[in-house]
Amino acid sequence: MAEATDVIVVGAGLSGLVAATEIADAGKRVIVVDQEGEQSIGGQAFWSFGGLFLVDSPEQRRLGIKDSFDLAMQDWLGTAGFDRDEDFWPRKWAEAYVAFAAGEKRGWLRAMGHRIFPVVGWAERGGYDAMGHGNSVPRFHVTWGTGPGIVEPFERRAREAVKSGRLVFKFRHRVDALSITNGTVDGISGAILAPDTIERGKSSSRNVVGEFALKAQAVIVASGGIGGNHELVRQNWPKRLGDPPKFMISGVPEHVDGRMIGITEKTGARLINRDRMWHYVEGIQNWNPIWPRHGIRILPGPSSMWFDATGTRLPAPLFPGSDTLGQLQYIMSTGYDYSWFVLTQSIIKKEFALSGSEQNPDLTGKSWRMTIKRATNKGAPAPVEAFKSHGVDFIVRDKIEDLVAEMNKLAGNDLLKLEHIKMQIEARDREIANPYVKDAQVMNIHNARRYIGDKLIRTASPHRILDPAQGPLIAVKLNILTRKTLGGFETDLDSRVFGAEGRVIPGLYAVGEAAGFGGGGVHGYRSLEGTFLGGCLFSGRNAGRAAAKAVG
Repeated sequence: MAEATDVIVVGAGLSGLVAATEIADAGKRVIVVDQEGEQSIGGQAFWSFGGLFLVDSPEQRRLGIKDSFDLAMQDWLGTAGFDRDEDFWPRKWAEAYVAFAAGEKRGWLRAMGHRIFPVVGWAERGGYDAMGHGNSVPRFHVTWGTGPGIVEPFERRAREAVKSGRLVFKFRHRVDALSITNGTVDGISGAILAPDTIERGKSSSRNVVGEFALKAQAVIVASGGIGGNHELVRQNWPKRLGDPPKFMISGVPEHVDGRMIGITEKTGARLINRDRMWHYVEGIQNWNPIWPRHGIRILPGPSSMWFDATGTRLPAPLFPGSDTLGQLQYIMSTGYDYSWFVLTQSIIKKEFALSGSEQNPDLTGKSWRMTIKRATNKGAPAPVEAFKSHGVDFIVRDKIEDLVAEMNKLAGNDLLKLEHIKMQIEARDREIANPYVKDAQVMNIHNARRYIGDKLIRTASPHRILDPAQGPLIAVKLNILTRKTLGGFETDLDSRVFGAEGRVIPGLYAVGEAAGFGGGGVHGYRSLEGTFLGGCLFSGRNAGRAAAKAVG
């Protein structure tokens, strides 16, 4: 006889933990299964920078930022670009999520002990018109404690539910099939994998030591996306972005392989928008990797000059921090899958942050003393300086001639012409002499520095790139970094999954990245950032509460 419970959650990442704790708090019994070991609880959220999209927050108001639901919804719709019949539920989710971000999201988290770093970041700034892509105002609220700080409240709630007997974790349980009886999903089955205490994020053993089967009145799929499976990423790569990159690095561990998505789809679940993806263009190869092809994303301020593989400056408004997908589309249109930042020591010191909890020991460790040093140190933060010293994608030279020569050497070609690069840098440098300019990137820098948060910690004082006093010069080779799939299983606002014929499949729910962070693609084509963790929170909460009500 298969072990039975009220609800099964497949995946112990953030969305799975949120759903499971909501079910347990409602007095129901829940089993959480995950193919990885207990050391990987929290999934990809643990590795994140911990950014959350909030609207009209106290943090924003203290910094003089005027935000509203209407402005945020305008930005969301301009960014998402919903244009398909399949976008009915994603749009419903978008409206509900923005209302959540403008309403109870912050207070709900705060009641669990969650706290926010006081300076709000400004991600995906756009640069088109008011109805186009991008955040009109800063909305990126960094969790004090980064990714682990967002996981901790839900892990703590889950541990308490384990003690009360309402929640059971079954780690190293790999789901191979969903069971269906009379059209209703009522359980799972699969393989028990050998125990493995390997470090979080590293590739674990796939040795099978047994089998299992579990029964329940509802199953919630919270298995994540496909970013660790480059073959699947290339298979789903959208034609609008050109051919898939020949070389990519991974922003997620190898076990983020999309396997459970395929298993769920075989039951008749409707997967939509699979060609919508979110991959970063500022990826650098990790000099101290944890997982295979481990890459880190640079979170850049607005001042680095950005050149494509041929040495041509990216066109406006494709500046650092403006439009990730626009930058990806442009870069792939060049016929090459990499690009370059050229900057100074003064810029890297103030403007380079690295995504990932392990790359931000000050924020992750909740150390105010270390965090304040970001603004007072002579150098860049220690993890950035480590990449500058050890990273294969970094070049540091005093003279532009030597820098360009080394860039060509690293790329293994002679595409970059010194005079072409130098001419563009000198032209940009002449614009620095006045506070009013025609260079759109320099305008962007001036605009950023009007916001006190950027002026204090994220935007260097405008200066000439070729000013020796600001040096040395730095070049960074930027790679395509896999991260998120924006499509997923089509769900209603209770996270119930639709079948191919357009009817809800009884007993089946999907949350987090597996559901496109809500509805099968709440972001549409693009993200405003800080919305992936938020989508996991919101969809997990909705699913947990709905499933708890639905089971007897």
